Amino acid sequence: MKVKSAFQIISYAQYPLMLIATFFVIKPYIKGLEFLKQNPEILFLNYNNALIFFGLAIGFSTLQDTTKTQNNFSKKIWTNPKKGRKMIFYISILTFSTLILGIFMYYFSKNDKLKELSFGVIVLGIGLIGFLKSAIEVFENHRSDKKMNSDSSQIEIDIGD
Repeated sequence: MKVKSAFQIISYAQYPLMLIATFFVIKPYIKGLEFLKQNPEILFLNYNNALIFFGLAIGFSTLQDTTKTQNNFSKKIWTNPKKGRKMIFYISILTFSTLILGIFMYYFSKNDKLKELSFGVIVLGIGLIGFLKSAIEVFENHRSDKKMNSDSSQIEIDIGD
């Protein structure tokens, strides 16, 4: 149990990583649009860094406890079997689309800037794989149809004894 708690504490690293990623998204615009027009490569470099840090943050977020939900909105999704399945489907599409895009950019892009950006896209996709796994676990832990079946089977066992 101590190891699980340690990983949950480590999961809080997602927040500073998200702040760093947000900084890299904003950074190209700090010196102004004229500077950005003269140096467009700065945009690619910063967005690549932002994607890498977003991917790492998502990866760290998967270390959270999947037996708990963050808020009532997510609880409504994960307890409902139809909504939960749809969400898993959407996250799957996002994850594999991101990975395919990153791999496609890396292998088929002639532009060096896009090739560099592909690393960030691939890291984001890898982070989303962990997020997908966590989403599946949250869904399995919270779905109402599974809880009712396990509760009713427990009652039957207790009555039969």
